[in-house]
Amino acid sequence: MNEEEKTMVFDIRMRICLTIVSCLALLCGCGSLPPVGDPTNALPQATTPRDKIRWPAGYRPEEASFFVHNEVHVRAPPELVWEVLVHAEAWPTWYEGASDVKLPSAARGVLTEGTSFTWTTMGLDFTSTVKELAPPYRLSWESRKSTIKGYHAWLVVPTRDGCDVITEESQHGFLTLMQKIFVPTKLHRLHDVWLAGIKKKAEAKALTTPVPGSSPVPQVAVQR
Repeated sequence: MNEEEKTMVFDIRMRICLTIVSCLALLCGCGSLPPVGDPTNALPQATTPRDKIRWPAGYRPEEASFFVHNEVHVRAPPELVWEVLVHAEAWPTWYEGASDVKLPSAARGVLTEGTSFTWTTMGLDFTSTVKELAPPYRLSWESRKSTIKGYHAWLVVPTRDGCDVITEESQHGFLTLMQKIFVPTKLHRLHDVWLAGIKKKAEAKALTTPVPGSSPVPQVAVQR
């Protein structure tokens, strides 16, 4: 099956799924998904003040149709976590939720500010653009399609014995309704897997890679 045929099959499947979801939404009276802050779409456990993400307008968790928060403690310096995180073209070798990650050749597989990259995740092809990059503490990108858009942010907070890695994603669009109905925990599970992979690789690097000096807690990483 060539690429054109694969695309056609995918489009047909998506149309069928969307039709089914539309019918279910009409039947249950939930044709539109309320923001996460709405009592009928409760926000997951809030992050602590030190973990504040810099959300663009429209993407704050209380405004989102779909929101996930995950975090993990890593016994490795922020610099080693960052090295694992920004080498995007290597993600598919250790993270099951990403495939076909492609960056511009000049990027040499590494995310930089303003970089746009293509990849497949959650069964969909996306073009994402890096919106914030402050090594080794802050990274975020925005992904857009006609049926869904999302903002995925990462925060690396230094601690005495390593760092805490926090990742949050805020989404809007019709496909968020499909997630809510059919796969409400898949994105959270995949982000847990992603964090576990980062933890494993960074801690392994920490055993063999000396990092000069210590990482102070910079203003950029803990800004309220």
